[in-house]
Amino acid sequence: MLLKSTTRHIRIFAAEMDSSELIPSNQVLTLDVDPDNEFNWNEDALQKVYRQFDQLVEASSGQDLSDYNLRRIGSDLEHYLRSLLQKGEISYNLSSRVTNYSMGLPQVAVVDNQ
Repeated sequence: MLLKSTTRHIRIFAAEMDSSELIPSNQVLTLDVDPDNEFNWNEDALQKVYRQFDQLVEASSGQDLSDYNLRRIGSDLEHYLRSLLQKGEISYNLSSRVTNYSMGLPQVAVVDNQ
């Protein structure tokens, strides 16, 4: 049985990728970040998400691999993405098919006309 956690912007699978197919695994977690391309990413921000994922997985090592534990990691990563958005390290992709601003309204710079 394939264990997985799916949030709006994070998908975690207890599986390995083989070509374009997921093969269930109790040893490997596969992370899919922002599958709907709702955000604009740079390599640094994406690597921060992967490092945060590694830290969360390491912190839960020794615990049973369960739906609950995967959902907890996914939820923590979702909050981490929100913090990246609030810091301006990522931004909304306004060309995306999804424009519901699920992490809050976009920040708009205020121009002072003095």
